[in-house]
Amino acid sequence: MKQRYPKHAKRDTDKFQFERIGAMEFKLISIASIIAFYGCYFVKMFHQKKQGIQTDQIGKNKVGFVKFVEITMKIAAILVFIAGLSSIFFFETEHNPVSVRIFGAILSVAGTAIFIVAVWTMRDSWRAGVSKTDKTELVTNGIYQISRNPAFLGFDLLYIGTLLMFFNWILCFLTVFAVIMYHLQIVNVEEDFLFATFGNEYLQYKKKVCRYIGRKR
Repeated sequence: MKQRYPKHAKRDTDKFQFERIGAMEFKLISIASIIAFYGCYFVKMFHQKKQGIQTDQIGKNKVGFVKFVEITMKIAAILVFIAGLSSIFFFETEHNPVSVRIFGAILSVAGTAIFIVAVWTMRDSWRAGVSKTDKTELVTNGIYQISRNPAFLGFDLLYIGTLLMFFNWILCFLTVFAVIMYHLQIVNVEEDFLFATFGNEYLQYKKKVCRYIGRKR
């Protein structure tokens, strides 16, 4: 005789199976996004190294507050990377609403794509940190027509998305810490450097394009 189960039991089973499958899919999306993000970073670094360009300028030949901001930003980036991977592999996500995790996945994928496009558009002018000795160009075309800092925006979206998919308080704290340090890098280091290097050309660009996303009227 075929055993019958209550309808609510079947619904609960289906919901459980959906959430388990969804958890694995979110893990794969996160891992793929992080691999693509850092793969782009290191491939670009390797390519520039072959051309005699030192990509990583963070904290190098800097003093005072500028050096403090860049070094702290780098530490924050490393910590949030470790926390992000740990969250993906060791934190369960069933308590997070599926809709929130889906939104997080969209942000992570979008952030990775924005970062890759930003690095590609910068070509050989791209650096991690600022360099007062290298001759670079003020890039205002492509994605830089709608964001003055798309690479930073991409980083923020990647880890905010990871946080929404695998929320825990450690990752939350480190994500906020990293986002704040990247913002301080932009406001206190990058923008001052660009104004000192490009002068009025940068000021005109700054009047037209928003710091993170959008154009000004």
